[in-house]
Amino acid sequence: MRVESPRPSVGPENEPDLALVPPEFRQTVQILVIDDERTLRESCRTVLDAEGYRVEVCGRGEEALELVRRRRYDIVMIDLYMADVPGTELLKAALEKTPETIAIVMTGQPSVASNIDVLRAGAWDYLPKPFSATHLQVLIGRAAHTVLVGRESAGGGEGTASSEGTTLLGSAPAFQRAIDVAKRVAPTDASVFITGESGSGKEMIAQLIHRLSRRSARPLVAVNCAALPEGLLESEMFGHVKGAFTGAVKDKVGLIETANGGTFLLDEVIDMPKPVQAKLLRVIQDGVVRRVGSSTTSAVANVRFISASNRSPDQAMKDGTLREDLYYRLRVVPILVPPLRERPADVKLLAEHFLQHYWRRHRDPNAAVPKLTDAAIDALCHRPWPGNVRELQNVIEHAVVMLEPGQRIEPGDMPLGGDVPLGVGTDAAAGLVTPDLFAQSYHAAREQVVALFERRYLTTLVNRAGGNMSKAARLAGVDRTTLYRLMERHGLQREMVTVMPE
Repeated sequence: MRVESPRPSVGPENEPDLALVPPEFRQTVQILVIDDERTLRESCRTVLDAEGYRVEVCGRGEEALELVRRRRYDIVMIDLYMADVPGTELLKAALEKTPETIAIVMTGQPSVASNIDVLRAGAWDYLPKPFSATHLQVLIGRAAHTVLVGRESAGGGEGTASSEGTTLLGSAPAFQRAIDVAKRVAPTDASVFITGESGSGKEMIAQLIHRLSRRSARPLVAVNCAALPEGLLESEMFGHVKGAFTGAVKDKVGLIETANGGTFLLDEVIDMPKPVQAKLLRVIQDGVVRRVGSSTTSAVANVRFISASNRSPDQAMKDGTLREDLYYRLRVVPILVPPLRERPADVKLLAEHFLQHYWRRHRDPNAAVPKLTDAAIDALCHRPWPGNVRELQNVIEHAVVMLEPGQRIEPGDMPLGGDVPLGVGTDAAAGLVTPDLFAQSYHAAREQVVALFERRYLTTLVNRAGGNMSKAARLAGVDRTTLYRLMERHGLQREMVTVMPE
């Protein structure tokens, strides 16, 4: 048995998972690989060493038992069928010593029964052999991210709550009540229904609940019920069998099955079509999933449901768009996240946090961080913030990429009021789509819209940077050569962009 392709390049499809764990953090993650096949454990060591983790390997069960009882490991990979000690005994010993250890069970004889048994015994995941190096990299990357989140949560203080690398800050009583309810309900399996305006932090509250729950070692899987048409949403949530509909060329596991043992977040649940609501209600009641096109039960649905919506569920029930029986199943514990305009005292706290955060991300962390003046703070505190915390976050990030080290930030340095780049708002977007557009072919229409957008974007960008091409390139996230090439393509020059095109 071996790990295939000991050191492949990681493809783009895997980068988001690996990027969750900074290289400097990987150096602190201690991994133990237990397997009596020398080729496999040494291949694992090679792959994980190259990723920057601290790796030990062990080929004897008795020695492995002594190691997990004596030392603390963040991640333990265990062969289920060891020659001298059963893998289940090693799993039990590892979790008895440190319950927060992430245990991954490997086996060359996978079966549904053994899969269920090890997960019930506390394993974080189940890895069939042989597996590729890429599969190993991604799986360990996810496990290490769980370790990272766990360490961050241990360092939280009063008035803060960390969630997936993002900090929930606020001292407003209404916000603190929401955080308090989230923390109190997290250790249970009760369904939670979170309401609040767009951008107020509903998803972050959901992540906090999951991270503090006993399901935190398993995935938090989310689906946006407003983003998919009925047929696609049903297939995504419940999966489908081969031949269920045109294009179903093979069986597909649904997101609820993927979240097994973890948490399933129904984002904008009120926008879920009524037929899909009925099928979801059956899953909640019976605890099993039936894939689209299947006449039999496909999988057990051992998930905790968290729902979120920016609309009133009471009004949705009156309108007939939300089933009452489903709502009361999902709303065992309601949480209301207040809008930012109702917590003005938190604006300064959040703004200064985002300023530090984005300066470290975009600029030289050793350079002096710009400071908000009293006038800037006053302007921020008196904004209505229709986009809530997300809007404030974007305003501060925009300011950061435009400012110089140590600069005093005045109200005019931030995109407040009507100072919004052309092309961002709905009116500007509508201006790109004219009636005659639909008389053209798809490709011709697309080229026209893209060209108009690029010209408007570049014009606004360089105007906002005051003609400073370095600033403009930094704001756009491209190098100056690329920016000059784009401007040349549209016949634009720095001194010509002070007048917006019609």
